[in-house]
Amino acid sequence: MSISIFENDIRVSNNLEKELGAIVKNYPLGKVYVVVDENTKVHCLPKIQQFDFLQNVPVLEIPSGEDHKSLDSVVSVWNFMEENGADRKSLLINLGGGMLSDLCGFAASCFKRGLHFVNIPTTLLSQVDASVGGKTGINFNELKNEIGVFNQPQTVIIASDFLKTLDKDNILSGYAEMLKHGLIHSKVHWDELLVFDLNNINFESLSDVIARSVEVKEYFVTNDPTEQNIRKALNLGHTVAHAFESMALHQKRPILHGYAVAYGIIVELYLSAKKVGFPMEQCDQISKWIIATYGAFAISKDDYEELYLKMTKDKKNEAGRINFTLVPEIGKVEINIDCDKTLIYEALDHFRNI
Repeated sequence: MSISIFENDIRVSNNLEKELGAIVKNYPLGKVYVVVDENTKVHCLPKIQQFDFLQNVPVLEIPSGEDHKSLDSVVSVWNFMEENGADRKSLLINLGGGMLSDLCGFAASCFKRGLHFVNIPTTLLSQVDASVGGKTGINFNELKNEIGVFNQPQTVIIASDFLKTLDKDNILSGYAEMLKHGLIHSKVHWDELLVFDLNNINFESLSDVIARSVEVKEYFVTNDPTEQNIRKALNLGHTVAHAFESMALHQKRPILHGYAVAYGIIVELYLSAKKVGFPMEQCDQISKWIIATYGAFAISKDDYEELYLKMTKDKKNEAGRINFTLVPEIGKVEINIDCDKTLIYEALDHFRNI
């Protein structure tokens, strides 16, 4: 299966060796490099190192986790490429989750004003989210993805075999982005996601659902590559999610991105009910399903001001407004919806009281 988007090629494939070999052969011997984190070094790197064309390639390991999505980590990638003789004809293979592909894509985009990179996303979250769209970046001053550029990888290879190495928390983290795609795309896709058995995963079936989820994001990115208009549909849940993530990181209780998105969807569906007519009964049903699936995330009224301030700093805002993406019904989207502080606090009350 192959999905094309702009100059970027996204491949949902069961033959990683064939797909990757066809790419690597276009680069000079000794000019291919691999970056992993400590988890993909153990669980994923051996799978690609067995390929003849990747034996003896230089490998850099960087620490995983949002606290390492930093300028210091970018500098370590630059030093690695410099020390190993990388030039603008080189290829960087990023083998890992969304944090690694965001960070290394940014590093590759800047090194010698840009060299080619390939993303092989190894988590469900990175396969359905970070793999598509060409966003790269790092966290800065406790704000998520504050520094970055739009730059498409040469290729993204999505191999569902890697998902078998994940624990359930990381499966659920990626699934939250798929839920968002269902909400903004169609009731058919949404219903498909609700009935998928997350407790007894059929990975062949999951691969098909992933392909459909990627196609949803592909549609919005193709029609608005630099997020000026309709691509903002993909921000459903994320204004609140990024505030949750930043606060949790600051409070030394970090949460996975997808969990934050799931919780953000609860808050923003409530805003959707109040601002654009999403059925409140359906909002409550979905909110309860999410809490039953993802568990609770404790916040108090004392957190509201910090959360609100972090929302005001969201990079999607314009002219001093907090811009929300909301849904009047499943499959329809309204962007740039302004919600006042009182309503946002009311939505946080709803989240606390589910």
